[in-house]
Amino acid sequence: MLAKAVFTHLVVQNRHGSLFFQNFKLAFGTSEGNMNSRWHGGVATVVESEGDEVWGVVWKMGISSLNSLDIQEGVHKGIYEPIEIKVQTAGGDLICRCYQMNKCVYGLTSPQYKQVMCMGAKQNDLPLQYQKMLEDIQTNDYSGPIPIMDRLMDAIRNIRNDE
Repeated sequence: MLAKAVFTHLVVQNRHGSLFFQNFKLAFGTSEGNMNSRWHGGVATVVESEGDEVWGVVWKMGISSLNSLDIQEGVHKGIYEPIEIKVQTAGGDLICRCYQMNKCVYGLTSPQYKQVMCMGAKQNDLPLQYQKMLEDIQTNDYSGPIPIMDRLMDAIRNIRNDE
């Protein structure tokens, strides 16, 4: 089994537990400054930063899923680089695969991307202080269409209707 560190995630499946890792901070940007057409703003990455910590969720995955995950994260395009990070969980320390953006040009994220991050943090019961930090993130105020956000909200509504 492979464990993957995720900052936040919206749908709980194969969740292993909450985690944090030290000496990193959450940041937003685009690889080489190329606009992210999916989210219309900066997307998440982690940056080494002494004394800081990032909270998230660990997901258990089979090794057979690794290639698909790398493709989803844009490793083949050079957008993200997989890194191994020691994380602390309630059950002890784990070595997890995380993704760090290559050639990151830091910038503001869209309100919609921030909303997804905040919803995931709340759903996964990350510490309230960390949730507050996410809520306080400044955005680029993008208000145009984001098709992936529409599909995400439709999926959430369908899940709630099935409950």
